[in-house]
Amino acid sequence: MDWAQNFDLTNGANILRIACGLFFIPHLFVKFQNQDFVKGFMAKVGLNPPIAWLYASFAIEIVVTIGLVLGIYTAPAAILAGVFLLVAAWATWKFSEGKWIWNFGGAEYPLFWGICCFVVAMQAWPM
Repeated sequence: MDWAQNFDLTNGANILRIACGLFFIPHLFVKFQNQDFVKGFMAKVGLNPPIAWLYASFAIEIVVTIGLVLGIYTAPAAILAGVFLLVAAWATWKFSEGKWIWNFGGAEYPLFWGICCFVVAMQAWPM
């Protein structure tokens, strides 16, 4: 593995990969700080038991952050991140009762972010 190539910022695919990974950090931090709200959110949308979904989301977000930022198993990490974000978009859409615009609580942001992760996976394939 050539680590220098993974961090070559003249390569747009690297920028997108790293950004997708880094964007999980504040998301993970806020989720960790607001676990009661997150468990209530998950219960409301039908992700039961919410504590299991919460801990699974912590594990997934940590793994995909490391994989995407460092370029380790990039395609599988990006696919996992994309699927995770599709579930997040669905849950956000259900919680918001069908809102689209992210700044009004809608599903636009996680859907866009998930699509970006799938683009990263396409760029990284084959591994």
